[in-house]
Amino acid sequence: MANVYDFEAQTIDGHTVALSDYQGKVLLIVNTASACGFTPQFAGLEKLHQEFASQGLVVLGFPCNQFGSQDPGSNEEIGAFCQKNYGVSFPMMAKTEVNGAQAHPLYQWLKGQAPGVLGSEGIKWNFTKFLVAKDGTTVKRYGSMDTPASVSKDIAAALVI
Repeated sequence: MANVYDFEAQTIDGHTVALSDYQGKVLLIVNTASACGFTPQFAGLEKLHQEFASQGLVVLGFPCNQFGSQDPGSNEEIGAFCQKNYGVSFPMMAKTEVNGAQAHPLYQWLKGQAPGVLGSEGIKWNFTKFLVAKDGTTVKRYGSMDTPASVSKDIAAALVI
């Protein structure tokens, strides 16, 4: 695969979306969880969405239950939780695996494009973020400790390129 636009994903309500629908946009792709110490980052992600969507940012949330079983609910339950507790209005995808043999092809590609610390590819925890440029190439990977606010300067820079 040449870039992020070569992939598809399932939305949280079960529809297939081609990531090529977001061509020309800056993407922030995040594996999320509803019962994690980092779950309050949903508020920051929504703030980024509100601040930068009109300039071309799309935040994409991918719920994942691979880390401490911190997102055990159904897609419907996860969507309701995100909306009720954080007012999430950015696109949420169906529950997704990000590591292992069943990892979504998008995440297999992202991990290869932007390895983690010391070149490791595996996602270490919830709320790992990947910033993707308008041309569909991966700009940077951020760990769970990197707050949405801390990546806003990189997002702003990617939006003007």
